[in-house]
Amino acid sequence: MKVRKLIPALDTDDLSRIEELVKQVDQHQLIYGYKLGFISGLTHGLPRVVQTIRQISQKPIIYDHQKAATDIPDMGKRFAQIMKNSGLDEVILFPQAGPATLEAWVKALQEQELRVIVGGIMTHPKYRLSEGGYLEDHAVLDIYERAAQLGVQRFVVPLTKPAAVKEIVNVLPDPAKAVFYSPGFGKQGGDPAQFDFLQTHYLIVGRALLGATDPWAYLKKVEKIL
Repeated sequence: MKVRKLIPALDTDDLSRIEELVKQVDQHQLIYGYKLGFISGLTHGLPRVVQTIRQISQKPIIYDHQKAATDIPDMGKRFAQIMKNSGLDEVILFPQAGPATLEAWVKALQEQELRVIVGGIMTHPKYRLSEGGYLEDHAVLDIYERAAQLGVQRFVVPLTKPAAVKEIVNVLPDPAKAVFYSPGFGKQGGDPAQFDFLQTHYLIVGRALLGATDPWAYLKKVEKIL
């Protein structure tokens, strides 16, 4: 049975707007959890933002540092401690600093009993070398493959690049057991209908939901297409 859920990306510095939106949508069956980023985290501090959400919801709270794990391996333990102390449930890594950093940061988060989500490719054009970007295509795939070898089963994949996601799925040992998180839904125009090959798929939605006049009505509309 395929699973389809939504994750609101709470990318705003307005804490009252975050609180209001969570109150409006938390009871909807489509909502898996909430994603925080540097905007709210650096403005208010992660513990305060997490506490605000926790007063309303017990659903998973995910932190996306945009992009974590691009530092030296030794910084992984400090990062993981901060994530744990902030009350987060899941953490997104984009370990572009190499395999030593990938391993150290993944293990540090696992030791703190946090769910690790690993990404290697982003939604925008000119990211991989084949698209005119900086990163070698095989290196991006290696990130996913190595993460899976470390026991990671949650991955970020771009909703705007279905062909690239099929490449990623092909390097995973057991994609049927994996959970995929996809930015690119809403304003970026990603089409979830092109990802029927994913068993468990969570769509990350930001501006389209944050800017909706009636967030509940927006969710009802999305529910019809998933």
